[in-house]
Amino acid sequence: MRYQRNSAFLRGVVYLLVPALLVWPALGAAQVGGLEAVTVTESEGGTAYSVSLQVLALMTVLTLLPAAMLMMTAFTRIIVVLGILRNAIGTAQTPSNQVLVGLAFFLTLFIMWPVFEQVYGDAVQPYLAEEVSADEAVPAAMQPFRDFMAAQTRQEDLAMFMRIAGNGPVEGIEDVPFAVLVPAFVTSELKTAFQIGFILFLPFLVIDLVVSSTLMSMGMLMLSPMIISLPFKIMLFVLVDGWSLVMGTLAASFIT
Repeated sequence: MRYQRNSAFLRGVVYLLVPALLVWPALGAAQVGGLEAVTVTESEGGTAYSVSLQVLALMTVLTLLPAAMLMMTAFTRIIVVLGILRNAIGTAQTPSNQVLVGLAFFLTLFIMWPVFEQVYGDAVQPYLAEEVSADEAVPAAMQPFRDFMAAQTRQEDLAMFMRIAGNGPVEGIEDVPFAVLVPAFVTSELKTAFQIGFILFLPFLVIDLVVSSTLMSMGMLMLSPMIISLPFKIMLFVLVDGWSLVMGTLAASFIT
């Protein structure tokens, strides 16, 4: 047993050292050649950065893209509701996590499409046409997301985070800092998702109670009520066209 652990450890060390040995000559050559990581050029139009820094910034944005999708879109509410629905039906891993995430992703894309189109028309397209600078394109791209989140955020959640941040009263939602609006929006989304999940849970809970009380009255205490109630819950969900109702309710729950 100890020999197997040692051999597995040695294999892991080798797997780590081989890529390092392959990359090390390239790093040494880069240092000898004097490759500059950042090159800043001053011009009359402003400050221009080197391509390497732009690629680094792009990779950083791509790394933060999943978190941005979770925090600033409809994905949070949808995936939480779908997870609660799966637990209410009683199917442990059906649909699978990949199916739920994919369904939530494309439903989020459907709901957020007007916002994405506005971002592309107001910020991305003018920036690619070199009509606006990056400093002007970023606020223009953030504004549609700000409007979407403001329409879904509860006033009490927004007031709580404003109080925690130590900010005073503001005249309108446009004066709320972006760092305060995002957590308030996520908190409101979680609250709304649990409310929808509670409503979805009630019919399946009634079926579980009826089946459990029936089995107890018949003296069948050794038989699990989950085994008997699962087909009835699936049949109920199929008969009422549950997936269409859930998807339609989620899409209609967003105020745009």
